[in-house]
Amino acid sequence: MKKLVFILAVAVISLQSCNASQAKNKSSEKAEAPTESVSAKASDEGGSVKLTKEKFLSEVWDYQNSPQEWKFKGDKPALIDFYADWCGPCKIASPILEEISKEYAGKITVYKIDTQVERELAGVFGISGIPAFLYIPKDGKPVMTSGIARSKEDTKQMFKDNIDKILLTSN
Repeated sequence: MKKLVFILAVAVISLQSCNASQAKNKSSEKAEAPTESVSAKASDEGGSVKLTKEKFLSEVWDYQNSPQEWKFKGDKPALIDFYADWCGPCKIASPILEEISKEYAGKITVYKIDTQVERELAGVFGISGIPAFLYIPKDGKPVMTSGIARSKEDTKQMFKDNIDKILLTSN
């Protein structure tokens, strides 16, 4: 009986979300330097683009000048990955999104926002759990989703289905 209780306790602990372990990992936070890649080049050739607040304001949405109205500044649909380096599911999603960014190169732009570095951007969208994904169609309102699927293959299919349904249906 004690063995069963121990196994159940381990299972419950391992199923906790990234947010539960966030406090434990704050001491190991590292701020990465922003990448120097040009967004237009990255989106045409594939590869995700790391966003800073300044880059977000100029390329995605200037929420400081139009806080009540969504005005997308991009020239093609976009997907934003809100992540943290300490988050297990984020680490699974990251290479899948790199593949997706190459497969959909020229059609969408894939951005990444490190929620530990760009806390204000995470706050603007009310990010309380990660990974979170913001799908931004060229026209219309963005759609937020969170979490990944049970397997890498299912997660990749989830991204493709959402991109096709949310971002590319009206284009």
